[in-house]
Amino acid sequence: MKLNERSLAFYATCDSPADNSGFLYKRGERHTAYHRRWFVLKGNMLFYFEERDSREPVGVIVLEGCNVELCDSAEGFAFAIRFGGAKSRTYVLAAESQAAMESWVKSLSRASFDYMRLVVRELEKQLEEMRCGLAGGCRGSRESPGSWKPKPSGLERSPERLPALPAVLPKENGCAMWDNVLGAEQHQDTSGCGGHSDEGHPRPPPLPPRRRVLNGEAVAQGPSTFCQLHERYSRDVARLRQDWLQKQRGPRP
Repeated sequence: MKLNERSLAFYATCDSPADNSGFLYKRGERHTAYHRRWFVLKGNMLFYFEERDSREPVGVIVLEGCNVELCDSAEGFAFAIRFGGAKSRTYVLAAESQAAMESWVKSLSRASFDYMRLVVRELEKQLEEMRCGLAGGCRGSRESPGSWKPKPSGLERSPERLPALPAVLPKENGCAMWDNVLGAEQHQDTSGCGGHSDEGHPRPPPLPPRRRVLNGEAVAQGPSTFCQLHERYSRDVARLRQDWLQKQRGPRP
């Protein structure tokens, strides 16, 4: 594999976030003495410098096709990076504490693309299992769960039948007159009860009579006692309930 020294040096010293960094003791290849070096891990590349403020790295270790494992050494908290092959070099490093060693071993073991492939495959497997579970739970339904819409019930009136209210309601004695607005399109029921219109649709309940203020006292323009209103509405409710029971029973043979 060909590596560009300038590109590697720029990547090692640029402001991109590092996966791990810190001082480690590195054993020499020819001499077994340990040297303190500043290590920076970025992706699958482990750079090491002579000092923390060095402008260029001394070397780089590409973490592909290797294993990170603990090893016995004269230095405490030692671990090794072993590559496959008879003539491959083994890098022996040592941390300054147990916590630092565990942190480095964990981050170095997860730096290779092989590990990332295993993680992606496992996530894809879990996603496929979730999709199969959802498909099995929704089996038998022709429509997807997101396309379900509530059906309007028969008791709801369509927007075409609702009277259009004006933007500003007319007022009389400081109170809005709702019966005048509705009376423009609907005729009041002279029979004194609700019921159904000629088209078969339920009529709206009668509106309470307007009250006028006369000499400081509210005077009703028509009979609006509680007993009369209760009797009027009870007849409407009983009639609607009787119609509903007949529809539930179905047509008689």
